[in-house]
Amino acid sequence: MARIHIDLPDKFIFSIDIPIRIDDINRGRHLGHDRVLTIAEEARNRFLRNLGYNDENIDGTAFIVVDAGIMYKKQGFYGQTLRVQLAVNDFSSKGCDIVFKISNAETAEEMVRVKTGVLFFDYRAQKVVDVPSGFREKVLA
Repeated sequence: MARIHIDLPDKFIFSIDIPIRIDDINRGRHLGHDRVLTIAEEARNRFLRNLGYNDENIDGTAFIVVDAGIMYKKQGFYGQTLRVQLAVNDFSSKGCDIVFKISNAETAEEMVRVKTGVLFFDYRAQKVVDVPSGFREKVLA
């Protein structure tokens, strides 16, 4: 069976620590797969705010997630703190990938890799648009 493989970039441009909360735990008593995407989204939103944007206004546009992949390395448990590192790469004219490396903040052990593909989108016109040059410049600086 083919497995998802997510390559990590050489450089991450943002990092944040996020605790695993009790409602992030599933019936197996570890971090649930659905919560991993929520944690990645939280990190992405904090990254955007760090750049002076929000998820509804990135130089007058927004983006939509068009694909997502998760690659597990270790289990996460209630009470641990996750270090979420983020990189933006693989730009096209209309979008890019956002790659996350999630590790145990205390031990630095890698736990999860996440990749989301995003396209920039004009919600008023309901169409995909070009990557804003200001965004590209900020993340590639």
